[in-house]
Amino acid sequence: MAQSADSGNKDVTLLRQMLEIESLSGQEQELSAFLVGAMQARGFSRAYVDAAGNAIGEVGEGPRPVVLLGHIDTVPGRVPVRLENGQLYGRGAVDAKGPLAAFISATAQAGPLPGLRLVVVGAVEEEAATSKGTRAIARRFQEEGIPVACVIGEPSGWDRITVGYKGRLLADFMAEQSAGHTAGPRGGVCETAVLWWLAIQAYCNIYNVGKAALFDQLHPSLRRIHSFGDGLVERVEATAGFRVPPECDVADLRATVKEAAKAAGGRVRLYAEEMPYRAEKNTPLARAFLAAIRASGGTPAFKVKTGTSDMNVVGPAWGCPIVAYGAGDSSLDHTPDEHIVIEEYLRSIAVLAHALRGLADEKP
Repeated sequence: MAQSADSGNKDVTLLRQMLEIESLSGQEQELSAFLVGAMQARGFSRAYVDAAGNAIGEVGEGPRPVVLLGHIDTVPGRVPVRLENGQLYGRGAVDAKGPLAAFISATAQAGPLPGLRLVVVGAVEEEAATSKGTRAIARRFQEEGIPVACVIGEPSGWDRITVGYKGRLLADFMAEQSAGHTAGPRGGVCETAVLWWLAIQAYCNIYNVGKAALFDQLHPSLRRIHSFGDGLVERVEATAGFRVPPECDVADLRATVKEAAKAAGGRVRLYAEEMPYRAEKNTPLARAFLAAIRASGGTPAFKVKTGTSDMNVVGPAWGCPIVAYGAGDSSLDHTPDEHIVIEEYLRSIAVLAHALRGLADEKP
């Protein structure tokens, strides 16, 4: 049974302190330093900040590394930190300081474990689409030895296990033309961006015919559009994002986006590409989580998500058993109402500790 949702609980205090430290992408240094101290205070064998800026804590000396990978950066927007009616509010409460705080608390409770080396990572720049911290961790363990298992810290709900994420592609459109009067026959430069967007939106609509599940759909989003000029030249810039399903022909998508830009009279830059990833369900790690959720009184289930996470980076790089897990409602990600239910957060800690112990019982 989870602990009482008491504001004085040390695990709640840890999360609240993390929420009170602002940590936008690229500005995570203060929180990294805080987490090193927090992990040291909880008896971690080692705690340090690596060259990428990640906060890392390790428990145990076993030959089988298990990586619990969360991220410490958040999107902009201050959400006042407060505890109300058993709910803790703050930017990052769900995405993803809550899951990371649970990693730290559960690892301290469970470890050290025979044969395992538990490695908790608070990675930097996940929200910036660079995944700088996670890419550094991916390279490190490719050199040192692939982990036997990895848990990604993202909200799934305390009784759900995430095994798949869609991929991502971002596109910056740019166009310019000589200035002209709006009463003239020629269209304005902003219209080129609109034509580009309509063309790629139509492509996605055609792709999605007959695909009822959101996870199987190609989802475009117009993230930004901006026009400017100096009286002689008019310019427009726009950014579109794509959430890419597993069966999508990404090469065809890239080509379509480029062709649409050329046809509209502009050019495009493609970047921040991550391929979709879906993990295996029948693994020692997944079984450990299923048993842990049942032991905590839940009815476990698997889920896939329509966003992208660091699973997309380390999953294909390591090829080890992997899931994403964390308390919280992912529909609250990036919103002004971001909060986590304390009881759920505490239950997730119990599940994690149980799952880690169960993983230690598995034979190599």
